[in-house]
Amino acid sequence: MLLSRLPLTLFAPNGASIRSLTTASNATKPKSKKLPLAGLKVLDLSRVLAGPYCTQILGDLGADIIKIEHPVRGDDTRAWGPPYAPYIDGREGKGESAYYLSVNRNKRSLALSFTSTAGQKILHRLAREADILVENYLPNSLQKYNLDYATLSSINPSLIYTSITGYGQTGPYSNRPGFDVMVEAEFGLAHLTGSKGGPPVKVGVAVTDLTTGLYAVQSILAALWQRAQSKLDGAEGKGEGQHLDVCLSDCQVATLANMGQGPLVSGQKDSGRWGTAHPSVVPYQSFATADGDIFVGGANDKLFGILCARLNKPEWASDARFLTNSDRVANRSILEDLIETETRKVSTSEWQKRLEGSGLPFAVVNDVLGTMGHEHVQARGMVQTIAHPACGPLKVISPPVKYSNAEPSIRRAPPLLGEHTDEILAEIGLSEGDIAGLRREKVVA
Repeated sequence: MLLSRLPLTLFAPNGASIRSLTTASNATKPKSKKLPLAGLKVLDLSRVLAGPYCTQILGDLGADIIKIEHPVRGDDTRAWGPPYAPYIDGREGKGESAYYLSVNRNKRSLALSFTSTAGQKILHRLAREADILVENYLPNSLQKYNLDYATLSSINPSLIYTSITGYGQTGPYSNRPGFDVMVEAEFGLAHLTGSKGGPPVKVGVAVTDLTTGLYAVQSILAALWQRAQSKLDGAEGKGEGQHLDVCLSDCQVATLANMGQGPLVSGQKDSGRWGTAHPSVVPYQSFATADGDIFVGGANDKLFGILCARLNKPEWASDARFLTNSDRVANRSILEDLIETETRKVSTSEWQKRLEGSGLPFAVVNDVLGTMGHEHVQARGMVQTIAHPACGPLKVISPPVKYSNAEPSIRRAPPLLGEHTDEILAEIGLSEGDIAGLRREKVVA
């Protein structure tokens, strides 16, 4: 079923309509200053999270993202539920999974099998016109389908071919499949996460996948700039492309940041898990209240003094045990118990009132639903409602960065499987008869 001409209406967080757009490709080319990456074409051969997160960001910035999916099951995350946004148009199925919806907006779906020669030829035609390709298959596994970098760069020397893997294109672990939680465990993050004295814990979101997606975006933008410079230096066409090797393990090691640098400087093992506390700043953690938890950041002597005053314990600021941060670190267990004895006496909302405007950094510990309804999240426009062709009005998370002279936006709902197959194939010159034949042969869906 061809759904590419269905209208897509965007809504403000309060539900008021902002504008209506057609999702046809020739109607989604705003002025370039509004969408910085408008005019770039991206082939997205990735699945699950790191790759789709990367390409979604490129799509938010205006690039045309063609998502290549298995013609029967599509992206793995289509089946990763509940929860699902239920279909309201009468089609069969549980609906669209929240996981899939979270990282696939601003894309067009081409349901295509590249195990066939016909499918590979279609991808070669698409690659010839593409600027960027993103894939997350094991190293060398696309070679047998003639979709590896060597093959596609010979077709399009300007192509920026981005490989996202668990462990990279080289090294002893390169052929291991890599899921976020495995990399968190193997490369230090799980060891640092969790309660002091408790077991290692994975982070609540697949943070290594997400940081890898962000690094991939950064590397793609750098490669685009380098390509533009190579064109100025005399290269033909759009300039010189390259192969980007982006992996979860490298990105996880890089984002250990200060916690990774510590053992490199000291030559000693790290101090382990601290829960919400900080290994070298006290008090800097969450404390229980009468009905919840609140996080406070007494990161220097002045801030500690403010906390003491708001706790109605000003004498603590001059206590010899707590005079400096080093003193407070040395006596952390005593101080933490004293603080929590006080915070437990009143409610979280009362602590909000006492600490607001004091200059002390503090935060209520919210659950995710509370986060989405948070007044600041709403005021910043971080949740908006879009019209989905099969699920109706759908609340989604907005692009996070605000630009003074650009407007990243959600112009397409996350696509249904194969929603744009006919449209995309027609763009590369295939007739209706050609497409029907490919569909009969199960090359496309």
